Amino acid sequence: MDMAMMRLRREDPRVVGSFRLHRRLGAGGMGVVYLGSDRRGQRVALKVIRPDLAEDQEFRSRFAREVSAARRIRGGCTARLVAADLDADRPWFATQYVPGPSLHDKVNEEGPLLAADVASVGAALSEGLVAVHEAGVVHRDLKPSNILLSPKGPRIIDFGIAWATGASTLTHVGTAVGSPGFLAPEQVRGAAVTPATDVFSLGATLAYAATADSPFGHGSSEVMLYRVVHEEAHLHGVPDSLAPLVRACLAKDPEDRPSTLQLSMRLKEIAAREAQGLIDSRPPVQRTRGGQEPAGGGLTERYTEREVARGSQGRAGAPGVPDGSGPRPGGASRNGGAAPSRTGGTPGRTGSSGGRPGSTRPPRPRDPARGAARTNGRPAAGPRTRSSKLRPANPRLLRQRLIVFVVVTLIVALGIAAAQQL
Repeated sequence: MDMAMMRLRREDPRVVGSFRLHRRLGAGGMGVVYLGSDRRGQRVALKVIRPDLAEDQEFRSRFAREVSAARRIRGGCTARLVAADLDADRPWFATQYVPGPSLHDKVNEEGPLLAADVASVGAALSEGLVAVHEAGVVHRDLKPSNILLSPKGPRIIDFGIAWATGASTLTHVGTAVGSPGFLAPEQVRGAAVTPATDVFSLGATLAYAATADSPFGHGSSEVMLYRVVHEEAHLHGVPDSLAPLVRACLAKDPEDRPSTLQLSMRLKEIAAREAQGLIDSRPPVQRTRGGQEPAGGGLTERYTEREVARGSQGRAGAPGVPDGSGPRPGGASRNGGAAPSRTGGTPGRTGSSGGRPGSTRPPRPRDPARGAARTNGRPAAGPRTRSSKLRPANPRLLRQRLIVFVVVTLIVALGIAAAQQL
């Protein structure tokens, strides 16, 4: 059933029961579905049965049984039955309106779902089918277009051809029996339907969600029904984590299929594992030699072996490195080997260069031949701290100044002595 909204046609009713109709939601084998609302503004999906089926007393009796069974369904994965009129000229029933695209439209427009999403949707649907089957109802037409992806999770809709457990398939002309490619083999053969029938349809639906294609291919209804009964499903493209479970759902013999409860539990496990796998598949966090993660909220920082050997282990502001005290340009150790990790630091160090209080190495003298003054291999750039002002001057410069001072003193002394002799 196509759930795209369309304008009402001339032959469509405007009011059904206490509901005003606004749009067409689609049409199926049993009738037309409309978007309606009651006096309080509650929106519903209202299905009106086709006139020819309304004249069929057998159909009316079955329809009445199904509406009665639908009232007993409890669970958050189905559209709740709101109202129904079984004695009207054209019987109808209204269910809670579910906003959101169908699984068919979602996959058709955006492509296959991730394995984690397929398993999550499947787990919710399995749980919903548990409630359906406990009410003594078999949906019989579970397929991607009958599953709506609401903001609160997937919802199963269109129980229009649902039958009580154990009922046989109607085969006379004009009665919908389901959708080729999603029907179970027992439905095609006309055998009794059971909860396992819905399990088969769920397996085909999950295969479609994972591959954007029917597991039985394409073709005429006759060809599709033949494949369902006699050929194995094609599951190429179904993730390895899901393929065995989907294949079990598509077993030809209903006895070989898992129960909805087993499905729900298994799919929840797969969904959790696949979700964890998505987290684990992210690039691993490379840690510094101090054991801390680099800055970037877990994003991998890539360093070459040469940079690590030279001691370039992060930027200013990285975890374990106080702001403003990170490595400066040219800050690798000049004493051979890699500089110690900034994370935690050497005991007694303050994170500054050698020569400061607590340093384990003496300060290196400045080298005028290299231009700018350097301290322990780092440029003396930026504001100087109190400890840097207390550092001794270059010994060579001190000697030069001392010689100049002595020479000038001697010249002055000799000048004074000569003046006194005159």
